[in-house]
Order: sequence, then structure tokens, then C-alpha cells
Amino acid sequence: MKKNHLQKLFSSLQNQLETNLQAGREALPHPVAKGNSTELDWVKALKEHLPQRYQVSNGFVIDSNGKQSEQIDVVIYDRQYTPLLYNKNEQRFIPSESVYAVFEVRQSLNHKNILYAGKKVSSVRRLYRTSAEIYHAGGKHEPRQPFPIVGGILTYNSDWKPGMGRPLTDTLKKLNKNSRLDIGCIASVGTFETSYLGTKIQITSKFSNMALASFMFHLLEKFQTLATVTAIDYKAYNRWLK
Repeated sequence: MKKNHLQKLFSSLQNQLETNLQAGREALPHPVAKGNSTELDWVKALKEHLPQRYQVSNGFVIDSNGKQSEQIDVVIYDRQYTPLLYNKNEQRFIPSESVYAVFEVRQSLNHKNILYAGKKVSSVRRLYRTSAEIYHAGGKHEPRQPFPIVGGILTYNSDWKPGMGRPLTDTLKKLNKNSRLDIGCIASVGTFETSYLGTKIQITSKFSNMALASFMFHLLEKFQTLATVTAIDYKAYNRWLK
């Protein structure tokens, strides 16, 4: 069967990301330099292909009580309705209300890296988020409950064989509610998504040679269900200005 034009586009996108990630792994021997390069490749790929309403960068997430997250490799956040609180020399502090999703970037998928990613995600989810009234031409909408922030992990390959088998499920079961990972992309293997019903976890894995395109669309499906971030309550931040 001949590839259609969409398949050709997605295949080209996949090859581009895999080439960039592989080049960084081979050319940069120092772990920190290699990690920074991989992180930037993921940020660039997401920034270039997600809709404009979703901003992508690394940084810290901070709430109106002054508490902050650990440094996050990939934050997907709103800039239409919420401002950056600090942005200088690539150091960003992003208000918790604006966050759609956070991801940890690692070279490989394994037990240690999944637990570490869960710890990073938890540092964001535990932050407080305000929700203010939304004013419009016909009046106003009442404040609404913030949606659950999407958390995940992005890697180049997997240390397991198969790449997303029983060890992945067993490790994900060890994460508590705040540290759960909703979605992951292993560029050379495929994608996985999780769903939770009480203490039960269901893993949907998709082995694919176009993992990046698959991940993008699964992520956008999740974002569709979230709608828009809550309106930030500026009074909660203003009280710190003396």
C-alpha cells in the first residue's frame, strides 16, 4: 500500500526528531550537555507543531503562595490569558494557573526515570491554583475548578524489551496520585497512555515507527477535554507587592 501525504509528512517529522536526538546522544559525551541538548530538541519539536495557544519551554512553576516546583524540562502553558512572572536569559517562572502539561525528558525509559519523572510532576500538581470570575459582554462566568494537569515522560529509547511491557505497568503502579504519568513518548518505540479507576491502572501502548506524530495527536486529544485554563486571580499575586 502506498503512503498517503499525511503518512509522508509524519514520517518526515519522526525522522527529523529521531535524527536530532540520536546526534546529540552520539556527539555529546558529557551527560549534562547531552541532557540539555535532548531537552531542547523536544521543546523545539513541540513548540513548532502544537497550536499557537500552547507555549512550550522549560522553567519553574510557581503559585500565588510563593511555592515553586522543581525545574521542569518541558512545560506546556497558556500565554493568552496568563503572564509569565519572570522571563530573563531563558529563566522562566510560570504561574501555576497557566499550566496544561509538564514533562520530564530522559534518554531512556526505565524504572528509575519513571519514578523521577513522577517526582517532578508531583512538584507541579501540589501547587495551589486560583480561579477568578470570567467577564464577557453578556456578564460573567463564575470561577471553575482547575483541571488536572497532564504529566508525562519523553525519552529516545527504552531499556526494557519489549519497550513498553510488564515492567512499565508495574513501575507506573508505584506512583501515587500526584505523581501519576498520563502519557509518554519513546521516540524510537512508540507511545503509552494511562487511565485510572480507583487503584486500578490501565495502560494503552502503541508501538509505532511514527511515535512523535502519534504522541502529538494523543496529547491534543487530552487538551481538547481540558478546554482553557482557569482565569488567574491577580489579587492573590498582588498581595505580595509592598
